[in-house]
Amino acid sequence: MKKLIPMNSYGLFADTDETARVDSRFIAQTFNKRHRDVLRDIRNLLDPNNGLSANFSQRNFALTSYVDSQGKRRPCYQLTRDGFVMLIMGYNGAKANRFKELYIHQFNEMEEQIKILRSARIEFPMLTQQIQFIHENPKAYHYSNECDLINRIVLGMSAKKFREEHGLEKGTSIRPYLSSDQLKQIDALQKIDIGLMVGIPNYQERKQKLEWYYAKTYGMKGLDSNATA
Repeated sequence: MKKLIPMNSYGLFADTDETARVDSRFIAQTFNKRHRDVLRDIRNLLDPNNGLSANFSQRNFALTSYVDSQGKRRPCYQLTRDGFVMLIMGYNGAKANRFKELYIHQFNEMEEQIKILRSARIEFPMLTQQIQFIHENPKAYHYSNECDLINRIVLGMSAKKFREEHGLEKGTSIRPYLSSDQLKQIDALQKIDIGLMVGIPNYQERKQKLEWYYAKTYGMKGLDSNATA
């Protein structure tokens, strides 16, 4: 299954339909179960005689596969929040409850990240329009500079540097690899930058305003001291 947001250490990711999902292998690992037993539990749930509608099953349990350490292709499921909750209803005990709480929190985080990423997709065209408004003949570096102005304040590095440090291919969007807090901060600064562009077209002046706002709001500065306009 293709991913909008890559899988994290808990096995959660977002698919291209902007739905948070978790891999059954990680459920088995976290709840200290054999994966074959988790697969058995899922298949029992999906048995038509057990009451779940075909629509619910298809929407919340995606059968896929992975290649194991021996190079063999093995089945696994990728579950939505509803599918996960339905599965773990049968896992009882204090330890299981702690893991349930952990995963509910992780789903909340992933869904917040999806929401912010969706917002960023809407806001980015607005940033582009403002750049075209303040520059009579905008160049490619006007766009990259504006984005990296915000990246450097929040992340302490440009998008290019972030890709290098995280082994991402050139041109890959870095947003799916950011935390919810980082996305929120970038989203907030981007909105402010859009508003500042008309009144303060000078890059360095906007940079100072954004740095001031970031320090005032978040109490820290991630700006790369070597950054240049």
